[in-house]
Amino acid sequence: MKRNIKTIAVAVIALVSTAFYAHADSKPFKELNSKEVVMNYVGASLLGNSEYTKEMFADNFEYSNTANNDKFGKKDYVNYLNSVKDLKYNSTQTIEILDQVGSTTISKVTMDFGSFKRVDYITLIQSAEGWKINKVVTTYP
Repeated sequence: MKRNIKTIAVAVIALVSTAFYAHADSKPFKELNSKEVVMNYVGASLLGNSEYTKEMFADNFEYSNTANNDKFGKKDYVNYLNSVKDLKYNSTQTIEILDQVGSTTISKVTMDFGSFKRVDYITLIQSAEGWKINKVVTTYP
């Protein structure tokens, strides 16, 4: 089961990346729905796929970690994701869209590393450039 989830996630991320590559001159997130943007986030944060990280986040993006009260803006978080490029974490993940009303979506990504879990609550907003991640709050239940 774990292997199937990983295989499906990698296949979808590869498909999305291929679609982005084919339309390199266009806005890469313009045609994606909110779940596809969240899947791209998972690809960047867990699977080391750092393509289009800058375009994935809104200009006023904020990341916060409740375990240590760290907060970062778009530039710092994109630099972090680029620094872990090609680093793949051994975890299983589930993606849930908790609520979608109008131009706002709240989703939950649960990452199970075996000895601990990490949960990211992701807020997305829809703009003229497509769905963008506005905020990520990380917790460790």
